Amino acid sequence: MNMAQLKVFLLRTNSWQKVLFGLPILVMVVMLLMDHSGDSVELGQAVYRPEMLQRLCKADQLSGDAGETYGEETENGIKYNVRTPANYDASVAHPLLLVFSPAGSNRAKTEKTTGFTFPATQAGFIVAYADHPELSPSTTVELGTIPSLMAKKWCIDEKQVYVTGHSDGGTSAMALAFMTGTRHIPRAIAPSAAGVAYDDLRDRRCPEPLPVMIMHSSKDRLFPGYGQQAVGWWAACNKCDPIPDKIANGCSSYSGCAGGVKTLYCEGDNIHSHWPERSQDIVEFFVSATQVSPRAK
Repeated sequence: MNMAQLKVFLLRTNSWQKVLFGLPILVMVVMLLMDHSGDSVELGQAVYRPEMLQRLCKADQLSGDAGETYGEETENGIKYNVRTPANYDASVAHPLLLVFSPAGSNRAKTEKTTGFTFPATQAGFIVAYADHPELSPSTTVELGTIPSLMAKKWCIDEKQVYVTGHSDGGTSAMALAFMTGTRHIPRAIAPSAAGVAYDDLRDRRCPEPLPVMIMHSSKDRLFPGYGQQAVGWWAACNKCDPIPDKIANGCSSYSGCAGGVKTLYCEGDNIHSHWPERSQDIVEFFVSATQVSPRAK
């Protein structure tokens, strides 16, 4: 190899080294852009209700920022983004709205699809959007660690955790409420298009009465009829009267439930993958659940 050939070789080698060393940086940039993808985030100005002021935090011991926070993660690497009210007060214990993603989605897409950020932060919630992990009991337990992790950085009332999600996310939201090791975490749930039928529930021990809002479509071909089966089990667990009544928002509501908890079934007519677009109803349902006496922990 002569000197000219050596120079060409070194230049080529150097180019490949630049590519190899640059790939991790490129991947990080792409992931960052994906995390911030979609429309700009609009945060609501919270009206702090009197009951929220009964539990306080030491603000100087919390490092969580107000506004938008990206890329928080659980011990095993499930990432989630956090949104606070625009006027976040780190001394006030906020209720937490925890949103789980369906298969094929992630925290950024779920935020855009569900549109919870503005109405929930305006209602005084801190919101966390979690990525979709492979569905299993262990990943549901892992998702259930998010409130305690967040409470180390933000002023969270861990007795006021409200959970929703669509498809696999709805399955995890519901499972969190009936699995033995996690049933103490949610104060109320609003699963959508969950893959949980009566056969999955009938041998489960009922949790304490829990506000439940189940959304499912009559045209869901992946989990046909699962919503009606699941709400029947929850209504029995909540000791409600067996026949529900139609209410103004088109949902069915069971009456006479123990502890005054609401038990709702809301049926849509879209395909399985379609978010039901009831985000405002869900936020209002969770706000109403904050008025119910907390379950024993």
